[in-house]
Amino acid sequence: MRSRTPQDVVEHAAGAASLGVLDARIAECSACPRLVGWREEVARVKRASFREWDYWARPVPGFGNDDAAIGILGLAPAAHGGNRTGRVFTGDRSGDVLFAALHRAGLANQPTSVSAGDGLELRHTRIFAAVRCAPPDNKPSPEERDTCAPWVHREIGLIRPTLRVVVALGAFAWAAWWPAMAAVYGTKAPVPRPKFGHGAFVSMPGVPGLLGCFHVSQQNTFTGRLTPAMLDDVFARAKSLAGLA
Repeated sequence: MRSRTPQDVVEHAAGAASLGVLDARIAECSACPRLVGWREEVARVKRASFREWDYWARPVPGFGNDDAAIGILGLAPAAHGGNRTGRVFTGDRSGDVLFAALHRAGLANQPTSVSAGDGLELRHTRIFAAVRCAPPDNKPSPEERDTCAPWVHREIGLIRPTLRVVVALGAFAWAAWWPAMAAVYGTKAPVPRPKFGHGAFVSMPGVPGLLGCFHVSQQNTFTGRLTPAMLDDVFARAKSLAGLA
């Protein structure tokens, strides 16, 4: 079922009765022309080190457990990561850092994520992005963000029975949580909205806790703004909040 317009996205997301159906519908979405053109151009041009790869070049579904207690919300797939491999945070340096931390926390069975068929499994965790296509310069437009929002809203709705805490990777994901919370839980964001920060935490009645974490980007990890110890602290806290510690 291909979504070609924003209204298609709304209808197709709302009608997905399971994560499997939702994932399949996400992968067929073509509602944002600029993102479609970019993801396909990246797949044609390729990076020299990946010239033998047949790029996924489609929207990237979420990954992880249907009964996740911990949700990890990111920005969007990387052009030569998820857009190449078809799995979120897979095949790039950001994923290397993230999955190594999840493995140390006991939330992944292995510390690496290189391809969709590499045997990686998550425990109690699901990872998804606010925007499902790789955007130019990692900057989706507000219109693209809003067009894609029903996918993440439905994904959160489907894991709502078990979801206890959401880790927002970066300010973009932090901002994307508030409309998702309103759509899924019927709870409006506080006014003023809580500011994003590493380790920032928001607890509200009847909704999952929101835990801020600097994004696992190369810029943050190479400069030391985000260290392995800082990530370990975030996931240890997420496990505790989810009742897994």
